[in-house]
Amino acid sequence: MKSARRTFAALCAVIAIAAGAPTGARAAARHPKVIHEAALPAAKIPAYITAAIASPDRPAKDRALDESRQPAQLMAFFGVKPGMSVADLWAGGGYTTELLARIVGPGGKVYSQNGPFPEKFKANETLWQSRLKEPGMANVVEVVKPFSSPDLLPAAPESLDAVFINLNYHDLFNIGADPATLNATVFKALKPGGAYAIVDNSGRPGAGTSETKTLHRIDEKTLIKQVEAAGFRLAATSDVLRNPKDPRTEPFWKLNHTQDRFVLKFVKP
Repeated sequence: MKSARRTFAALCAVIAIAAGAPTGARAAARHPKVIHEAALPAAKIPAYITAAIASPDRPAKDRALDESRQPAQLMAFFGVKPGMSVADLWAGGGYTTELLARIVGPGGKVYSQNGPFPEKFKANETLWQSRLKEPGMANVVEVVKPFSSPDLLPAAPESLDAVFINLNYHDLFNIGADPATLNATVFKALKPGGAYAIVDNSGRPGAGTSETKTLHRIDEKTLIKQVEAAGFRLAATSDVLRNPKDPRTEPFWKLNHTQDRFVLKFVKP
């Protein structure tokens, strides 16, 4: 009887492999473990990142945001390097765009995108456009298109090394944009192995997208599910912007930008 069971089990395994079922090491290869990272020691931050952040040409307002946004940690975590072609979606005033431009350097390129600015955000539009005209931003391509645009990213398919959306994914729901369309567009633009870099304000578990407008927060698991549905794989997370004391019941500005934020690195297989 035992011999028959072993024979049957072996036969099932052969059938599973032939059918492409993910078993054993093969399953692990298809679904590798998500890496969880803490803050990197300063010595492990690449010099080209620290030099870009320390540039005396960066605006004072940007420097004032560095402590709460930890740009050195994030850029190192997402693997931004000189020569890369990247995109910054919903660039706002251009804080992230400028950092990316300085790191990728003259051999790289940054697509900096904003949708048409509503009247109450015209000051941000002025700041963004003024920033893109600075001498050090010659490698930046200005993109003014709504998120629903099929040609949102004017880059060739599979040509980008990374696409960022920093603290604004939740706002897609506040403007009636379709996250599935956006994520599919990003997937198409990235090279195989390219990174989809998302940072956002943590919502309460189970809240889904119900608090994107009131608290400007989104449930992390909801976002992960949406992005993975486009074909991405969650490869790594960072704890560098975590704040376990945040009850997640207040808008982020009431916490003086110390709100709990998740940092997610998705990869195009």
